[in-house]
Amino acid sequence: MGQRFFDFAEPPERRSLAAGAVLLRGFALPHEGELLAGIEAVAAASPFRHMPTRGGRRIAAEMTNCGALGWVSDRAGYRYTPLDPESGGPWPAMPAAFLRLAGEAARAAGFSGFRPDACLVNRYHPGAGMALHRDDSEADLAAPIVSVSLGLPIVFLFGGLERSDPVERVRLAHGDVVVWGGQARLRYHGVLPLRAGHHPAVGSCRYNLTLRRAG
Repeated sequence: MGQRFFDFAEPPERRSLAAGAVLLRGFALPHEGELLAGIEAVAAASPFRHMPTRGGRRIAAEMTNCGALGWVSDRAGYRYTPLDPESGGPWPAMPAAFLRLAGEAARAAGFSGFRPDACLVNRYHPGAGMALHRDDSEADLAAPIVSVSLGLPIVFLFGGLERSDPVERVRLAHGDVVVWGGQARLRYHGVLPLRAGHHPAVGSCRYNLTLRRAG
C-alpha cells in the first residue's frame, strides 16, 4: 500500500548542503497555487512527453519546458532549443510566478540577480527517478540552478564534482527548494525512484521545476 503524505506547518529551514548549495525547506509553499496553475498552463501549450536518450532509451520522467529556451533530448543528444520539437513553435512563456520564486530563492541562497531563461518541468510518477548527472550544457555556468519540488516527497541525491564522489541523500517534500551554484554548480545530482502515494494538492505524482540561465 502506498504512502499517504500530508504537509504540516513548520518554521522555514535553511540548510547548507555544501559550499554554494542550500536547501530551503517549504520556501515555495506561499506560491503553491500560482506554481501549480503555471504548470497546468505550460502543459496545455506544450504537453508532457517522455523524451528519448541518445542511446534510444526513454527518460523515465515526463518533461516539458517554458521560457526562451527548452532542454531537449533525442538521438542527436542533449541541448537547448528555442522551439518545441513537437509543435515547431516556441516554448510557452515562463509564468511570472516561476520567475519571481526563482529570483527570491536564489537571493535567499546568496545568489542575487538571478533571472532564468529556461525552466525544465519534470513530472514523476511512481517508479520514475533520475540517474546521477550534472547540468553543464548551459552557456552561463556562473548562474545558479534553482530546483523546486511539488507533490509527493522524493529522495534527492547530491554528490560531488566527480561521479564517484560520495552522495548525500536528502528527503525533499512539497514546497522545498534547492539552490546550487558557485563551487557547487557542477556537482552531480539525481533522485531515487518515486514511491507511490497521494498528495492532497497534487495527487499521485511529483513535479520538479528546474530553473536555469541557459543562454
